[in-house]
Amino acid sequence: MAEPFKNLINPATARHAALHLRRHWRGFDAPRFEALVSEGLDALEFKARALRWADALQATLPDDFDRACGLIEAALAPPLAIDADGEPVGLQGALHPEGIAGWALWGTGEWVARQGQAQPERALQCLHAITQRFTGEFAIRPFIHQQPEAVWPVLQRWTRDPSAHVRRLASEGSRPRLPWGLRLQALVIDPSPTLPLLRALQDDPSAYVRRSVANHLNDIAKDHPGLVAEWVREHRARAGAQREALLRHASRGLIKAGHAPTLAAWGLSQGLQGEATLAIAPARVAVGGAVALQATLRSNARAPQTLVVDYAVHHVKANGASAPKVFKGWKLELAPGEVRALQKSHSLREVTTRRLYPGRHAVDLLVNGVAVASTAFELTA
Repeated sequence: MAEPFKNLINPATARHAALHLRRHWRGFDAPRFEALVSEGLDALEFKARALRWADALQATLPDDFDRACGLIEAALAPPLAIDADGEPVGLQGALHPEGIAGWALWGTGEWVARQGQAQPERALQCLHAITQRFTGEFAIRPFIHQQPEAVWPVLQRWTRDPSAHVRRLASEGSRPRLPWGLRLQALVIDPSPTLPLLRALQDDPSAYVRRSVANHLNDIAKDHPGLVAEWVREHRARAGAQREALLRHASRGLIKAGHAPTLAAWGLSQGLQGEATLAIAPARVAVGGAVALQATLRSNARAPQTLVVDYAVHHVKANGASAPKVFKGWKLELAPGEVRALQKSHSLREVTTRRLYPGRHAVDLLVNGVAVASTAFELTA
């Protein structure tokens, strides 16, 4: 059985951090810090453990914020490397022999956000160091919320920073709807302050940074789909393969939803020229099972067609009503006169984000966002 995620912050993590803090300040009360972190830790989930860590730092670091930041910076491990897949190396929970790194720094960032509002420039300098050993994306958000005028010039400067970790923070930390992070409601309403950052970073040499830009744009698309559709239309011009991939990832939700301006920006505004069928087997299936979708597309066009083929399952809700959820299918080129058979298995296993109820579930086949064929299956308890 996998170790619970919350155990990434544990007494050994506290002992390791205390060792490195005490190396740089003999007055650091390591036993008290360890005791404050560890008391009742088993009952706490991950975020509560991070907040407990921040409480322990507040009780044991120097009162002078600048001095305390200097101590933290001195105790940090060297910056984490980034692997070929664009992922930071060393976040799996192992304790770095040269200093503090990884998940222990979530609580440290919380301390910076809590104690640094009176000195935002110094706090951002500390987050610049922390993000190179973990991430500062959660800790920077209270500063954006409360003191945006102090933060935006710094983030713009960070788009040119030598560290990919720091450049990523400029995008990831300012996402309007960052998972697990404080929602930046002002940016949900008006994302325009972040657009210069994204423009500067969308062709970044690091996949780690570009993926953040794509996710940031996908956040914006949830509230301003037209803005992202226009962004795709504008920035696809003369785009290389990396930018093309970023823009597709950024607009994935809008493509999936059949957003017409986005489909048009990708040259997918025209529906299927031809015929389509959709079949499902078995016709009756129990929760926990799976159904097989079989789709057939027949072209009657004289030219090739670029098609995005998805499907929508109208899940029955607890009150008996139904609501569609779109699932990714295929992207393909359909040649003139071609008949293409497509197959996919669809799981009906419940997950934490999806409760399934018995009843008749309609299924639509979507081509470039338009339903072209429909069928249904019966889900049993």
